[in-house]
Amino acid sequence: MRRLLAALIAGVVVCASAVALPAQAAAQEPREHEGEINGARYRVEVPKRWNGTLVLYSHGYYPEGYTFEQVPLSNNDETREWLLEHGYALAASEYQNKGVGYLIEEAMRDQLTLLDWFNAKVGKPRRTVLSGQSLGGSIATLLAERYPRRFDGALNLCAVYDPLNTFNTALDINFAVKTLLAPGEDIDLVNSRDPKAGRAALHDAINRTRETRQGQARLALAAALGNVTGWFHPHEPKPTDPAEWIRRQSDWVQWAKVDGNGTVAFADIARRAGGNPLSNVGVNYTGQLARSGQRAAVERAYRKAGLDLRADLARLAAAPRIAPERDALRYMYRYGVPTGGTRVPIVGLHTTGDAGVPPDQGRWYAEQVRRNGHPDRLRQFYVERGGHCSFNAAEELTAFRALLTRIDTGHWPRHTDPRRLNAEANRFDPRFHLVAAYDKPKKAMAPAFTRYSPPLTPRPSR
Repeated sequence: MRRLLAALIAGVVVCASAVALPAQAAAQEPREHEGEINGARYRVEVPKRWNGTLVLYSHGYYPEGYTFEQVPLSNNDETREWLLEHGYALAASEYQNKGVGYLIEEAMRDQLTLLDWFNAKVGKPRRTVLSGQSLGGSIATLLAERYPRRFDGALNLCAVYDPLNTFNTALDINFAVKTLLAPGEDIDLVNSRDPKAGRAALHDAINRTRETRQGQARLALAAALGNVTGWFHPHEPKPTDPAEWIRRQSDWVQWAKVDGNGTVAFADIARRAGGNPLSNVGVNYTGQLARSGQRAAVERAYRKAGLDLRADLARLAAAPRIAPERDALRYMYRYGVPTGGTRVPIVGLHTTGDAGVPPDQGRWYAEQVRRNGHPDRLRQFYVERGGHCSFNAAEELTAFRALLTRIDTGHWPRHTDPRRLNAEANRFDPRFHLVAAYDKPKKAMAPAFTRYSPPLTPRPSR
């Protein structure tokens, strides 16, 4: 269960002259370095025939109780294997606190320290590329924005671009679950006396009601406030039955938003920020539902359940709100809200069915980059699949190679349509087509780049 929770939380046709083609390459025995710097474990692998490029990987958010067997170097084992086989050096810090919790401030410092170590002990890279997964996408983006002389570009996988937005949206969902499914229960969402007890109470409220029509309707409303989809499992097709869609939404709400990003996470953030930075003061949930792409599904579920949607929205409007603490909010803007002012190219890769980090994050960041006047520094690619960070290595590497083309030539590859992206990804050996699915064995799945326009994010921080 712990690994399931951690998994939930936590492209282009390229010219052959720009990068090596994905033909089989003779594996090289890498030099491995593991150790600890200022209390943070690190791991580095350098192939014998290093091509001069270092990929610095930032892992995502992991909840209390998770332990790393080994510091991760990539989102996919097959991605790591291909990069080493083709001459790329890999490095990653676990971060302080054994890599657990909201560690953006610590992670940025630890990643920069590791880069200093690499320069001194291995050699100065010809180019250094950031890669970030989930909340690690925030880390990679902030490093790219603030240290453009040290990094040449970033590849973000299922990135949380706006963590304050992400946790405020989780607050909205937890608030709706508490108000509509656990009325009268003594549950502190923030500044909690017992965050674990609050999490358990909300978890139980979902379990008590998720098989009733009334409970399903209210869970659909809570999910709609955060653009939570019903495509939970990456190995399964997108649900078409409305009842199944809501059941899968409730899985996302329970595992990702209550267990993963709920009361325990809120308490962790408050410890690091010096107080509660989260708020729903002034939030109009009726308006938020109206802007959601899932409004019609919620209305249908309420009609089927015989419930009054306006009455439940009125209950949300009347419930006591949660205000932020000013200094804690300032902390989150410093360590959790990128500006879009990147001076190096960034590629984002997201699945369309991700509700752990909905793809509206990519749309939000694209708007920040446009506001800064440099939209050509960002490319966003989407994969038609459920799940959080559920890419195969071929998809990740296709996006990575597009980034390298931009870094090396100053231009993006000419063809970025999904058909050409999939053709490029399909040139990789089948062993690079495996997709992980939480606690299930990996499954071979064809590359699935698609055209996609994400919805507006419900709680933008800028």
